[in-house]
Amino acid sequence: MIDHPLANFFATDLCLFLSMDQNEITPAPNLPKNHIIDMIRKLRNDLVKDFLDERHLLEFLASRFHQTDLSGDNLSLIKLELREMLISPVDEDHYELLITQIMQTGSASITEKNEKLFLTEIEQVLKKYLY
Repeated sequence: MIDHPLANFFATDLCLFLSMDQNEITPAPNLPKNHIIDMIRKLRNDLVKDFLDERHLLEFLASRFHQTDLSGDNLSLIKLELREMLISPVDEDHYELLITQIMQTGSASITEKNEKLFLTEIEQVLKKYLY
C-alpha cells in the first residue's frame, strides 16, 4: 500500500454491496453497472470527505508532496474543488478497469493499484494549487 495518513481507508473489501433498490446485500456479480458506479462514487466521496478534514489534508500534503506552507487561499480553493467533487459524477473512463474487474470477478478488494485510482483523482486537484 502507499504510505499516507489515509491508508486505513483502503482496507475496505468490496465483495458485497448494499443494493439501494432492495435494501439488501447483493453479491457484486449480480449488480448492474450503475450500482457499481454508485459504490465507487461512495468510496471516492468517503475519501474526499477525509481530505476535507484540514488536519488530514495538511498531513497528506506534507507526507506526499513535502508541502508544509500552503497559503490560506490555496487551501480554501482545494477544499472548494473537493466539495465540488462530492457532487460530481464518477469519471467512468478513469475507473474503467475497476468497474470491469468488479463486473467480471464479483470482487474488488482495494489493492495498491485500485488505491492509486482514487488518489490520482484527488491529487489532480491538489497539484493545481501546489506548483
